[in-house]
Amino acid sequence: MLEIGSLVDGKYKILNEVGHGGMSIVYLAMNEKANKQWAIKEVRKDGVKDFEVVKQSLVAETDMLKKLNHPYLPDIVDVIEDDDRFLIVMDYIQGNSLSKAIEEYGALPQDDVIHWAKQLCDVLGYLHSQNPPIIYRDMKPANIMLKPDGNITLIDFGTAREFKEKNLADTTCLGTMGYAAPEQFGGMGQTDGRTDIYCLGATLYHLVTGKNPCEPPYEIRPIREINSSLSGGLERIILKCTQPNPANRYQNAAELMYALEHYDEIDDIYRKKQKRKLAAFITTSVITVILGATSIWGYVSAENKKSENYDNILKTADTYEDYYNAIITDPTRTDAYLKLNDMLTSDFVLDKDEANILTKIQVGLDRKNSDGYSQTYDVLSDLKKKNPDGYQEVCYQYGESFLFYYDINVEKDRYANATKWYKDAVQKYPVAQIYCDISDCLDLISQYGGAKVKQTEKMYEEYANLWKKVTELEKESEQFDSVDSKLQVWNEVDDIVNNNISPLLEVTSKDDVIALLDAISDSSTKVDKSVIADDMKKLQDNIESTKQKINTVKEAEKE
Repeated sequence: MLEIGSLVDGKYKILNEVGHGGMSIVYLAMNEKANKQWAIKEVRKDGVKDFEVVKQSLVAETDMLKKLNHPYLPDIVDVIEDDDRFLIVMDYIQGNSLSKAIEEYGALPQDDVIHWAKQLCDVLGYLHSQNPPIIYRDMKPANIMLKPDGNITLIDFGTAREFKEKNLADTTCLGTMGYAAPEQFGGMGQTDGRTDIYCLGATLYHLVTGKNPCEPPYEIRPIREINSSLSGGLERIILKCTQPNPANRYQNAAELMYALEHYDEIDDIYRKKQKRKLAAFITTSVITVILGATSIWGYVSAENKKSENYDNILKTADTYEDYYNAIITDPTRTDAYLKLNDMLTSDFVLDKDEANILTKIQVGLDRKNSDGYSQTYDVLSDLKKKNPDGYQEVCYQYGESFLFYYDINVEKDRYANATKWYKDAVQKYPVAQIYCDISDCLDLISQYGGAKVKQTEKMYEEYANLWKKVTELEKESEQFDSVDSKLQVWNEVDDIVNNNISPLLEVTSKDDVIALLDAISDSSTKVDKSVIADDMKKLQDNIESTKQKINTVKEAEKE
């Protein structure tokens, strides 16, 4: 155990224990220099059976979380490993788990449960949209933290896995009995996104009824048999989520989100009202046909009005909500997307909150429909369908923001976040494909280097591929008209070489590396724009520093 008051890694002071499980203890720690609290999860070797297996699971969990960026997921900031233990430093989530709320209050208010369900559905949609999709597999109240602001955070990715399309079945059966879907116990194929739909349904059942599906009689009954005041619409949703056959459940998080946003419309009372309206609707339809010609004129007028509203919103926009509003007004125009990006990166830094604002566009924006209900609007799909060139431009600009301005220190993670946008811009912007390839190289290098049995040959194959892509990147920069774009690429090439100099010198010669850096330095001296003279001088100084580092490494090898 870590001692209260001790200092971990020279910077994290242990304040107190905040939780523990079968294999781990979680502490509250303070980084006194940054004046920020963190949670530290400790797994010790002693007392843990098959520690290497557990350790590999933890490595997989942290690697997975590092690639993610969502307001309802915790961030991993540090991993500390020694012979006796494995420490994960992550966001400290204030509040308590929903399992503690059930213990204290019993069944929780229906409106609150539906609010949390939408947030969890948003998280699942984000996880399942990854490439490959991430299947969480252990949704339950104990893994959902309720924060003081009423929002939730999903924790504990120990059983999550990346979906592999060719797998016929899962090799391990993980999850929690009662919440886990039937396919998690083998014999029904591998788990997929619909597995998480089942787990969420079982979780909602527990939250809204107070009945634990892990305890006898181990069943999920219609919720109104337990509490007749609950919504019939919510009952139908939970029953559909928890169907034994995945084909009979909601097929994805978007379907479930739509149902949750319209749960009262699924209610029996609502349906009876709708039937009474049917006769009136038929009569109205006849009138509608007569007025068809008028509606065409109305459509043209509405489109003109929409364009006018869009322009007016942009003229006065000064917050991200204003730009969201403009995007929702007309998602097929690129102005609002690009101006939002310019606003967020005007200081040449994209912090975590600003990154979440851009990521939200990828997940979908909230808007109210004609009935006044909120729904998630996939604005990028409309942009891609109706303005494919504009869609690629937006994806490329957002990719640049994550690659060049995102305020994270891990090179691999910066590229991984940028690639989520770049991958849809490769047709119009060839350099985007190079960035995607570099991201793949860095990811594979990390996997091979962190494997239980280190795969050195494969790792160096990827370093050779990385060097090839870096040289392609430098050549591609020659095609750029913008000096600013060239400067960004030149700095990026120097950074990659500087950060990976020792392994790169194992797969290419010192002379080749220095020749590449000299070519960049020579090109930069030909730029005569005084406004960026200081930036060019800084680049040249950095290149000289990298060349000195190369010589130092080679001298050390001789010794």
